[in-house]
Amino acid sequence: MEAASIPLILHVTAGIVALVTFWTAGLVKKGTPFHRGVGRVYLLAMLGIVLTGIPLVLQLGERGHPVGALFLTYLLVLVGNASWFAWRAIRDRRDRAAFYAPIYWFVVALTATSGLAIIALGSQVGSVLLQVFGGVGVVGGIGAIFSWRGSASDPKWWLKEHYGSMIGNGVATHIAFFGIGLRGLLPGVDPQLLQHFTWFTPLAGAFIAAWWLNRKYGRPAAKKTQTSPSSSQPSPVPRLNT
Repeated sequence: MEAASIPLILHVTAGIVALVTFWTAGLVKKGTPFHRGVGRVYLLAMLGIVLTGIPLVLQLGERGHPVGALFLTYLLVLVGNASWFAWRAIRDRRDRAAFYAPIYWFVVALTATSGLAIIALGSQVGSVLLQVFGGVGVVGGIGAIFSWRGSASDPKWWLKEHYGSMIGNGVATHIAFFGIGLRGLLPGVDPQLLQHFTWFTPLAGAFIAAWWLNRKYGRPAAKKTQTSPSSSQPSPVPRLNT
């Protein structure tokens, strides 16, 4: 085994672990010890993806693929930031100020400016793929401002930050899976069509998942019903299934 292939093998291994644990955490009951344990494994796998992706970026640069190296660097920024937010949202769920600390805004600014740079790069080389995914970073930066403003009056702000970040990581996980698997399963398909399917299908799925989760968890809590003094039974308090 060549030393240069070790980062790729580790990268793929971490991706497989991430894919399995992503769906496991997504399908089991939320908030249980098993869900939390699988979630930790998933985030550790995403950390492995980021760390093993760094030598892959360097290898792309050495082989004369600067555009690919820059795009992969940007993707690592997206994955790293989403993993960080997903973890911090759970850790700081009772301390909103700690979550929206200066490091949060640094990460948001890094993501947005990186997205702008990728949009410019995509415009220069004529790549719609780069332009669209560069826009993801910009839109994420704008969305962070709205999330921060709305969090002051939303007791479930941390849950929205958590599942929003996990959806973003899910996009990266499935892009990697489709990119590796479909090339082998569908060798006769037009490479450009296959590339667009690989990259844009998970992105479209993310928008659908975000819409569904916002409908399920994003609605404001129901107000408690006022009881009259003559009532002998207290009004039931709605429970939130989070």
